[in-house]
Amino acid sequence: MFKEAVYHRPRGSYAYAYDEKTIHIRLRTKKADAKRVQLIFGDPYDFDSDRNWMAEKQDMEKIGNDELFDYWLIAVQPHHRRLRYGFELFGESDSIVLTEKGFYDSAPLDDVAYYFCFPFIHKNDLLKAPDWVKDTIWYQIFPERFANGDPSNDPEGTVPWNSEEPKVDNFFGGDFQGIIHHLDYLQQLGINGIYFNPFFIAPTNHKYDTKDYKEIDPQFGDKETLKKLVNECHNRGIKVMLDAVFNHSGYEFPPFQDVLKHGEQSKYKDWFHLHEFPLQTEPIPNYDTFAYEHTMPKLNTSHPEVKKYFLEVGTYWVKEFDIDGWRLDVANEVDHHFWKEFRHAVKSIKDDVYILGEIWHDSLPWLEGDQFDAVMNYPFTIGANDFFLKDKTSASQFKNTMQTVLNMYPQQVNEVSFNLLGSHDTPRILTIAGGNKEKVKQVLAFQLSFPGSPCIYYGDEIGMAGENDPGCRACMIWDENQQDQDMLNHVKKLISLRRSLPLMRNEGSFRILNTNPDDQSLIYTREDDDQKLICMMSNKDSESKVNLPAELGLAGKKVADIWTNEEISFEDDETEITLPAYGFKFLLLTK
Repeated sequence: MFKEAVYHRPRGSYAYAYDEKTIHIRLRTKKADAKRVQLIFGDPYDFDSDRNWMAEKQDMEKIGNDELFDYWLIAVQPHHRRLRYGFELFGESDSIVLTEKGFYDSAPLDDVAYYFCFPFIHKNDLLKAPDWVKDTIWYQIFPERFANGDPSNDPEGTVPWNSEEPKVDNFFGGDFQGIIHHLDYLQQLGINGIYFNPFFIAPTNHKYDTKDYKEIDPQFGDKETLKKLVNECHNRGIKVMLDAVFNHSGYEFPPFQDVLKHGEQSKYKDWFHLHEFPLQTEPIPNYDTFAYEHTMPKLNTSHPEVKKYFLEVGTYWVKEFDIDGWRLDVANEVDHHFWKEFRHAVKSIKDDVYILGEIWHDSLPWLEGDQFDAVMNYPFTIGANDFFLKDKTSASQFKNTMQTVLNMYPQQVNEVSFNLLGSHDTPRILTIAGGNKEKVKQVLAFQLSFPGSPCIYYGDEIGMAGENDPGCRACMIWDENQQDQDMLNHVKKLISLRRSLPLMRNEGSFRILNTNPDDQSLIYTREDDDQKLICMMSNKDSESKVNLPAELGLAGKKVADIWTNEEISFEDDETEITLPAYGFKFLLLTK
């Protein structure tokens, strides 16, 4: 076997406590190399009378593969919450044993020191995300552009709703009251979580350049209106997540203004990362910023006073307004020590607050139980949009991408990952699809049947289009005659299916089968002890036939097409299903 490809490390996504009793162990091998893998495991203190370690062996499950590797998984429940373990790998004609000390021809049992160690499952070390997130379907609202319910608080220069194209500096008067007016619409849509872009005092329409983190910008309403909004959401079973920027402040943030005024004499000079005095903003700021935006000076979150201020911000909105989550902007550029204290602070107020980091890359260092519950799953976003909307990748390439996504993090992270297709930072999905609504319907069907916590960007459900910022931040369309009602009903139906069928959410296993020869169709399954959901999708622009492999075990079975409410009977193990252009099917088999 190809030893160079075999990989395991006793931490991170390869060995972790899933709950207080269960340890998940993963192994990576070269694709199609190992035919079978067993875990060798036992308590480090169990020996027989000859001082041989009393180890057990159990088969691991091959949970998928990508272009280069196979991935194996096993869940074990050690009697005393501690474990020593290794692996026995079987090829066509040989076998090898992997321990922490290397490869052996057979398992050494005279000393447990050879083996990988999981010392003990400590409850305090568990990565424990709130259970409610697993069943949440988010809806992202850009507050300035959702609805104007109270014209009396419109900022100066506000233009009539949807009277012009969105710009970086125009205002349409969206506010809290407008959102309250449309909560029935959101409830009927079926979502049960709202993610709000920032609404703290700031001069821009996007509010990512905060002036005051403890006050609501008057253009949205006041704190009493926010409390009413949160209460109305909670009464409808809708969770509320706010957006905050602790990486940088706005130019008008009083401490930064004090530095501009008093320079090196300012008592706030250590609140920021300043290179020299006097401060200059052009051509490149001589202080650290978000990107090179001189209006967004980077905060020194390791400074005690800065840390104290922002920990108070984090706890204040949880304590006073009973919010359910924080989405943290540019989270990877803030120091880990701050986030550890932030998690402790907000969870001490409300232990099931959802902490979501905005990170676009591999984020495992933030997902080890002491910082975030999840991150915005942009690897999922890019992979799904490249395949379904852009025709940029083949089905096999997409399968490889999703397999990588699923193996990046522990299972409990995948169950609460924030799976988005578009946001205020990206072009709208209909625009990415070149206006092809069937492609959009298909990618939404994939998103809403994939593990995690999906999010719909406001207006995508009614067919809104728009290029990148500011084009993606247009006013929500409320005239039903201008809404795509067919798209809206499609999204409602998908959401209803996800909420009614646990296998559409996070129950059971998720497996992507090998792709069809045309490399434009995809089959994946969701399965538990009682049912199997078979999902098929074709990314072709014409009708196509998808081969259902024998491993699905459909011979002599009847399945329910839960999308069309039809019943299908199968006589043979291998059969074909016809899908329309950009079509999909959800087949439910009861065992």
